Amino acid sequence: MKESIRKILEELGIAEHNTGWSTGATAGRPGNELESFSPVDGQLIAATGLAPRDAYDALVETAQSAFEHWRTVPAPKRGEIVRQLGDALREKKTSLGTLVSYEMGKSLQEGLGEVQEMIDICDFAVGLSRQLYGLTMHSERPQHRMYEQWHPLGVVGIISAFNFPVAVWSWNAALALVCGNVCVWKPSEKTPLTAIACQTILAGVLAQNGAPEGMSCLLIGGREAGTWLSGDRRVALVSATGSTGMGKAVAQAVGGRLGKVLLELGGNNAIIVSQHADLDMAVIGAVFGAVGTAGQRCTSTRRLIVHESVYGQFRDRLVQAYGQLRIGDPLDEQNHVGPLIDRAAVSAYEAAIEACKEQGGRFVVVGGVLQGADFASGCYVQPCIAEVENGFEIVQHETFAPILYLIKYRTLEEAIQLQNDVPQGLSSAIMTQNLREAELFLSASGSDCGIANVNIGTSGAEIGGAFGGEKDTGGGRESGSDAWKAYMRRQTNTINYSTTLPLAQGIRFNV
Repeated sequence: MKESIRKILEELGIAEHNTGWSTGATAGRPGNELESFSPVDGQLIAATGLAPRDAYDALVETAQSAFEHWRTVPAPKRGEIVRQLGDALREKKTSLGTLVSYEMGKSLQEGLGEVQEMIDICDFAVGLSRQLYGLTMHSERPQHRMYEQWHPLGVVGIISAFNFPVAVWSWNAALALVCGNVCVWKPSEKTPLTAIACQTILAGVLAQNGAPEGMSCLLIGGREAGTWLSGDRRVALVSATGSTGMGKAVAQAVGGRLGKVLLELGGNNAIIVSQHADLDMAVIGAVFGAVGTAGQRCTSTRRLIVHESVYGQFRDRLVQAYGQLRIGDPLDEQNHVGPLIDRAAVSAYEAAIEACKEQGGRFVVVGGVLQGADFASGCYVQPCIAEVENGFEIVQHETFAPILYLIKYRTLEEAIQLQNDVPQGLSSAIMTQNLREAELFLSASGSDCGIANVNIGTSGAEIGGAFGGEKDTGGGRESGSDAWKAYMRRQTNTINYSTTLPLAQGIRFNV
């Protein structure tokens, strides 16, 4: 392991090859059952133990106990602790961002950007802590007042994915905490160290404020741990980020006990490139969307739907841009593209390429696994581009890799139909300088996705807007806008300050 990484682990309070089970409310045990290897160089970073069922049960009990106290704390005071978390993240931004890059494989700029996103959501949540508003309604009965208010749910389970190993946790945790909930976080087993680092940072803030440690709990485990959370009636809400298959399993388990679920699942995102587009902007948006994070974002651009009049020109410009990509160590800021998360992801990439060829796709930029000393981990691949039909089976699926599909269209209505004609509905975009095209794309007859952009790409959402999508993407909304309501229960109140007891709808009941 690089000496610089060893120093970063020390800065974050994680000793080399230590599990981190002593960092506050963390369910784990000594052992080497879960090893974190960096896809950057294939080196072992650290090892940890997996939580057994009895440790999980104890963790949830700790969380329940903490909730009894936390829900009584005024929301602005809860916001003050989240503000301190944001400040602590500011202090650790460089070290945590570097660990994100090294453990997950995204570029250093993206790793630092992910920590900045955590800081931003903390700032958002602080303001929100004074804005947990309800409505007032006029009663049909005289001298009655009606209003609604929002109360915390209790224990919120958070299941996060490897591609955003810390940001998605913060979206959920910052809002859940200011809303008066407590959290149990099961991070991806592929990126446990960044989770332990975040738990260590938050545990320090909680200790400084005399807050109970069970307010934020870390559950180190695999798929079985996610099953525990999903089936546990003590967990009021399960917020799960990951594949559509995983989300369906979580939804079935949580729905079976009538719990609440918040799902942010797969995407199969497209950019429509109109004949009225600024092609310089369109190339930048398409390339970053397709190869950023090595194509491992749920908002990554998978499909480009290009007008036939500019198709050839735009394809050639893409090919030229791909020829300038620098692939290698993501900690080197000169590189554009880092590795895939592991060799299983590489195998899925290779299988998708073969399927595309078998179904009739023609590659204009050929893919493949990169060889050589600089790619010794075996996780580096060549971003590729294929000309396809939207109906190809492989195009209908989300492959978490830098494979970009090119599709030709004639009319905007056809392009929108192609854009919508996939099972997923997360993010979408159109590149056009034509106002009518832009407005049609954003209308009820346009994109069916949860996110629809004009003249920007499909990735890079800001925390101020609600994030999520429709169809197989799960329907959940996280982060900004009024996404906070998912973490609270609504209560309608009626107060009678008269001297009689009139009934609604004019019903008479005399005794």
